Amino acid sequence: MCDTIALRRSGAVWFAKNSDREPGESQRVERHPAVLGDTREKLACTHIEIDQVPDRQAVILSRPDWMWGAEMGVNGAGVVIGNEAVFSRRVMTRGAALLGMDLVRLGLERGGSAHEAAAIIIHLLETHGQGGPAGWRDKGFRYDNSFLIADAAEILVLETCGREWRLERVTSHAAISNAYALAGPVTMASEGAPIEGFMTTDETWLKPKFGRARERRACALAAIEALDAPSLAALARIMRRHDHGDGFEGGSNRDLCLHHGGGMLGKFLRPSHTTNSLLVRLMPGVAPAITMTGTKTPCVSLYRPIAFEGSSSLLSTELWPSGAAHHDRMAADPDARAQVRARIAAAETHIFSAVEAGRHDVAEALIEAWDDHGLAETNGKTSVEINAPSA
Repeated sequence: MCDTIALRRSGAVWFAKNSDREPGESQRVERHPAVLGDTREKLACTHIEIDQVPDRQAVILSRPDWMWGAEMGVNGAGVVIGNEAVFSRRVMTRGAALLGMDLVRLGLERGGSAHEAAAIIIHLLETHGQGGPAGWRDKGFRYDNSFLIADAAEILVLETCGREWRLERVTSHAAISNAYALAGPVTMASEGAPIEGFMTTDETWLKPKFGRARERRACALAAIEALDAPSLAALARIMRRHDHGDGFEGGSNRDLCLHHGGGMLGKFLRPSHTTNSLLVRLMPGVAPAITMTGTKTPCVSLYRPIAFEGSSSLLSTELWPSGAAHHDRMAADPDARAQVRARIAAAETHIFSAVEAGRHDVAEALIEAWDDHGLAETNGKTSVEINAPSA
């Protein structure tokens, strides 16, 4: 289960995704440089090989560490992509092809715009198909995919069903979850795609219903529409939402910040957990402003900055396991959860301001102070003057 949102407002496109996967599955944040003139002919994706291309974009990815593909990411051209599992009657039940996560990474590595990335994903889908084991431990977990693709000028929703697809260009905002949502005529579609939408002809009912996919999407859309002014902080509040309770107590599949269930029944009904969360602002002529938690449970995790150059604590291989241990401590101590959330809110006020102003150096200094002391007070480092870059 996952949730992804995007909106265009105030001269920018804002994007966020919670990646929900098996609760113990490590997810790594990685940064790969641009490539020019690669002579290798083949590329090994998660399950199959495809033709390699000589030139590729620099990418920042969030990747489950057992697969080649990525749950979400941003490239050096300012394209951001996230995918969602959708459950169709055409899903490949045997054999393997490209995973949806492979298609995310391929779109980012090869696409110079949202439109180009969507075209690349469509071409690879039609050429190779999609499918294969998509779970870390649950190798019977298979699904088709929807994608939210954006750059500073465009937001696209791409839904797929087997090798068929439907694409919609979004004018203001969109949210996707684990159910088909595009109904009626769309901007573009494959020849065999139903005009009325995949949900009317091809969607299975069990997983979307018990996963509360349409309720989560409705919650995300309502939160976007209620925003007075988008910001990284506003996106963080949306991605930390719980339907009732605080996730640790009273959690449900309606939560955007998803906590896996307790007990045998709870683990069966709520098997997924938010294992990383991404926030991005895209503006013309300005480097993407990117933050991720880099670990599970965003409601008790700090969003950390990353750019295409310079250091970032998100690249540490110790971050995810230390964050998992932090989650376990928070699960056992409601008072500690309240204290940590208050300290995070105070620290992120300064961190997000620095990231949005293009001052990655300031943001990293604040993160270093947090990691050293775990405090919102950062020994005067928040007083560093922050000047916004010109667009």
